[in-house]
Amino acid sequence: MSDPRALLASLLLAPVVAFAQAAPLTVCMVEDNPPFSMARKGQVTGFDVKIAEAVARELGRELKVLPFEPELEKEAMLTHEVNALLSAGLCDLASGFPLLKTDLGPPTRDRFKTPDYPGAKRARERPFETLGTLVASQPYQGTALALVQRAGVPPARSLGDVMGRKVGAVAGTLEGTLVAMYRGGALTPGMVSMGQRDDVWAALESGRVDAMLVPTAAFDAHRLRHPASTLQAGPARTLGINLGWVALSGQAGLLVAVNRVVQRSGASGELQRWAQDSGLQWQAPTEPAITGNLSLAGWLGD
Repeated sequence: MSDPRALLASLLLAPVVAFAQAAPLTVCMVEDNPPFSMARKGQVTGFDVKIAEAVARELGRELKVLPFEPELEKEAMLTHEVNALLSAGLCDLASGFPLLKTDLGPPTRDRFKTPDYPGAKRARERPFETLGTLVASQPYQGTALALVQRAGVPPARSLGDVMGRKVGAVAGTLEGTLVAMYRGGALTPGMVSMGQRDDVWAALESGRVDAMLVPTAAFDAHRLRHPASTLQAGPARTLGINLGWVALSGQAGLLVAVNRVVQRSGASGELQRWAQDSGLQWQAPTEPAITGNLSLAGWLGD
């Protein structure tokens, strides 16, 4: 005869198990990062959302996207902000994470506050979250830079082609550093220094600068917002940093599903179509998948 206590326990646990199986897959995404993710009127769209939908289907779970607002002027803090969101249990996965060895694994800080997200308390009222260990999926998108030029100037294929022209350089960015350091400062006579709050697109459109080195995804985002723009981009050159998905080490099993989706959709061409439908130039990931030391030699001596 079965133990009535065991039967009672199974009846009590059944709703809990059913709830756990029905729990949505929550993915954190930057709220204003088109073409990857963009939140408007409570709806989040973009390339990362299409992948997240496929991952949720793979797991047989509903999808919930939690947009967040990072401190964009402090890019080094992104890893801690994402870690805090995951550690607080606000999301299971985070997309669009630069796969840098220094940002993965055990945290370099013990605790950190979450960034702004819908429903969050004011920053001063948020608790510090104890950070966990970040693990990553395989990459799904590479990164690249391109020279973007205003209309009416001779087309340039490399930094060497814009010598003598007004070249914009945003202080504190990798692109600005490359312009300033190119061939020992060969571009500095015509370099126009800009701040991170300056509108680089307006500077190009107005003729304040003739050309700027920008991430291809940023140019894609500009074209989405301004389809009538006459700005033109030269050939893209890979940067050597990939994007992937991250989770805490205790949730590493979810990344197996992410990897299956990326591998399958990449092989079928569906991943590339998702990118195209989102207005993104898909860039194949580069080797190594996770970057340790970024080499700029090819850029500086082009």
